[in-house]
Amino acid sequence: MERHRIAVLVRDGVLAMELGVVHRVFGEARDAEGRPFYEVTTCALEAGWVRTDGDFCLRVERGPELLGEVSTVIVASTDRDAVSVSDAEQSAMTAALRRVRPGTRLASICTAAFLLAAAGLLDGRDATTHWARVAAFRERFPAVRVRPEVLYTVDGDVLTSAGVASAADMCLHIVRSDHGAAVGGVVARRVVMPPHRQAGEAQLIARPVVEDGVAGTARARSWALEHLGHPLSLRDLADQEGISTRTLSRRFREETGTSPAQWLLARRLERARELLETTELGVDAVAARCGFGTAAAMRLHMRAVMQVSPSAYRRNFHG
Repeated sequence: MERHRIAVLVRDGVLAMELGVVHRVFGEARDAEGRPFYEVTTCALEAGWVRTDGDFCLRVERGPELLGEVSTVIVASTDRDAVSVSDAEQSAMTAALRRVRPGTRLASICTAAFLLAAAGLLDGRDATTHWARVAAFRERFPAVRVRPEVLYTVDGDVLTSAGVASAADMCLHIVRSDHGAAVGGVVARRVVMPPHRQAGEAQLIARPVVEDGVAGTARARSWALEHLGHPLSLRDLADQEGISTRTLSRRFREETGTSPAQWLLARRLERARELLETTELGVDAVAARCGFGTAAAMRLHMRAVMQVSPSAYRRNFHG
């Protein structure tokens, strides 16, 4: 089996956690015989020692020539403010990125989006960056469609993520896109992270951890997962917590960064992907078990969110 080759481009001050996340997520993606799906290699603008944000350095063996040899390029951020990147460094980065072959998947982590945008690679595309640098990004790159509220963006073969934690979500999205929800679920369990956070989920959540003594929506969400095959109303969810629908909606957004309806749709799509991959159920039966009601409704949502039909998804990932 030929492995998909990924290059991670690092610079002085690279965030060690970001580099570790990329290697860890893709390194855990393996087939049934334990063979890795990906080969991840680190490179720099010049081969040699690269400072990290910790008290150690990295010995990077490959230079920018690697970017023209791989199928995916991921650009990591650094502990230096991307707003103040020198002209010389940006020129070197742009020259390196020109080595990327057409059709190569390209991704950035956190403020590395500034480097892609300065190279003209994000013009006319959706992109995000760290919430604290959104205003500067938008002012400097008006040709980019900035999505400040999301964890990561996917625009064709170009992806951007908002920060270290969302980089893990972006990498897991790539694994799921390449090899299906089942493989993505295994990877998530191995690295002990949520199976999947949608790209459109919020960067900043008002109350990410429910304080002791403060009621939340965990009971409603757990109940919903057990009853996905049924029509579920906002009232149904609110009744599980004994609160009004208005209070449920507010708490839901505070705790998940999204609305109950959006959260339910994401969970139904996840369940549909799993059933299409791992069972022989017909599309109508899958739609019924996931709460879409009809195959037509499920097809509409899958095309809108994933740009693929249920039958095409099954052809790509079944088994």
